[in-house]
Amino acid sequence: MELWQAALGTLNPNPTDSCPLYLNYATVAALPCRVSRHNSPSAAHFITRLVRTCLPPGVHRCIVMVCEQPEVFASACALARAFPLFTHRSGASRRSEKKTVTVEFFLVGQDNGPVEVSTLQCLANATEGVRLAARIVDTPCNEMNTDTFLEEISKIGEELGIVPTIIRDEELKTRGFGGIYGVGKAALHPPALAVLSHTPDGATQTIAWVGKGIVYDTGGLSIKGKTTMPGMKRDCGGAAAVLGAFRAAIKQGFKDNLHAVFCLAENSVGPNATRPDDIHLLYSGKTVEINNTDAEGRLVLADGVSYACKDLGADIILDMATLTGAQGIATGKYHAAVLTNSAEWEAACVKAGRKCGDLVHPLVYCPELHFSEFTSAVADMKNSVADRDNSPSSCAGLFIASHIGFDWPGVWVHLDIAAPVHAVSVPSSPARAAPTLWLWSCQRSSSETFCVCDLASSPLSPSGLILPGNREAAVCYPSLASLSSAGGCGSSVSPIPTLRSSLG
Repeated sequence: MELWQAALGTLNPNPTDSCPLYLNYATVAALPCRVSRHNSPSAAHFITRLVRTCLPPGVHRCIVMVCEQPEVFASACALARAFPLFTHRSGASRRSEKKTVTVEFFLVGQDNGPVEVSTLQCLANATEGVRLAARIVDTPCNEMNTDTFLEEISKIGEELGIVPTIIRDEELKTRGFGGIYGVGKAALHPPALAVLSHTPDGATQTIAWVGKGIVYDTGGLSIKGKTTMPGMKRDCGGAAAVLGAFRAAIKQGFKDNLHAVFCLAENSVGPNATRPDDIHLLYSGKTVEINNTDAEGRLVLADGVSYACKDLGADIILDMATLTGAQGIATGKYHAAVLTNSAEWEAACVKAGRKCGDLVHPLVYCPELHFSEFTSAVADMKNSVADRDNSPSSCAGLFIASHIGFDWPGVWVHLDIAAPVHAVSVPSSPARAAPTLWLWSCQRSSSETFCVCDLASSPLSPSGLILPGNREAAVCYPSLASLSSAGGCGSSVSPIPTLRSSLG
C-alpha cells in the first residue's frame, strides 16, 4: 500500500503521466483530469498513446482500466487500437507462444453495477471491427490489392450469411461506372464495386454506407512526390472502416436495411491510365472533365453514392473517405471532418464522436458558394477545384453530393478521415498481441477507497494500470480477477458473467 500511495503521489497528469512500479513489473498511468468541449470525455487518444508507451513487455499482460460507465465503450476501442494485428517483423513469426493482453474494466462513479452480457458483446464486436479496419489499412498494396480486399468482404459476408454483389472490371464500364473504372483501369488488379446488404424484416428505413477503397494512390499521371506517396496504402481507410462497422452493426442485430458499398480501385500509372483532359461519364449520368488524376477518391465515391441512391433506394447515405490532405489542416489530426445537408445529423455525428472517441468536427456546407469551383467549359464539372484556398475539403465533399443532387430529399453525410486514419494507426512497438476483453463490475464501499492485494501475487504480472486523473478512488492491483478473494480490501466486488473474446 505504501508503494501504491507513493506512486499516486508522483502523478501529475499534464495531460498524462505515468509511474513504474515494483521493478517495472507494473505501471500506473493517469489521464487528464478534464478535457475541452471538443474532446471526448474518455480522453481516448491519450489511452492509446499511454498503452503503447507504458505497457511493460511480456507474453501475458494485463490492463486495468478505471473509468465511469459512459467511458467504457470509447476506452475499449482506444485500447484495441494499441494492439494492431498486422506485422511482418521476422521475430513475430518465430514466437512459439501467442501473446495475450487481458483488459479489465473497474467501474467507478454512478452506474457502476453489473453490466449486461449484451453490453460485453457490443464491446467485443466494436473492438474486433476496429482491429479489422486497422489491419486492412496497415497491410501494403502488394498484399491488400483489390482482389484481396474483395476476399475480405466475402469472408465477412460468409460470416454474416450475406452474399456480396460484385461488379468488376469491364462490367463497370459497360454499366456506366465511369468513375471507378476510370480510376482503376490502369492497375494490374481491376477495380470493383462491391455491396453487402442486410435487409431484415420490419425495417423502416434504408441506410447506405459508402467507403472509398483506393488500395494504393500513386496520384495517377498527376503523380505524387517521393515524400507524399509513402503511406498511400492507407487510402482504403474509408472502405476498411465501413467493413469493420458493418460487421459490428449486423452482429449487434441492426434492425433497418443497411448496405455497405465498397468502391475499390488502385490509382496506378500505366498505358491505360486516365489522362488530365479526359472526360468520364459517371453513374449519375453526369460528365466530369479530369484536371487532376490525384483527385480520384471523389470519382469512385460519386459512383458509389449514386448507386446507393438509384439502385438501393437509400434514405440516408453516409460516405467515408481519406479524401483530402486539406482535412488535416481544417480539423486536425484527431478530428474527422463532417459535411452534411442536415444540421441534425451534423450535431449527431459530433456527439457520437465524443462518445466513442472517434472525434468529428463540422465543415462548412454551402454549395451555392463553393460548387462553382468545379466549373468546366466542356463537361458538367471538373474533378478538382480552381482555387485551393477556398475551403477545398468542403468542395471535395460537395463534388460527391452533386452526384445525388443538392435537392435530394434524403440525408447525406460525408466523413473525411484523411488525417485520423493514421494519427493513431502506427504502433510504436512491434509487439503483436491478441487481447482478450474482460469486463468486471465493482461497486464502491462506504469508505470510497479500494485496495487490492500485493503486486507480487499477480499471476498476470507484468501489468499496467490506467487511472482517470483526480479520482477519489485508489486502486492497487495485480488483477481484478483476484478482487473477490482479496480479504480486507473494504470493497464489494461482483464479477459479472464473463464474455471472453479472442481478438488475435
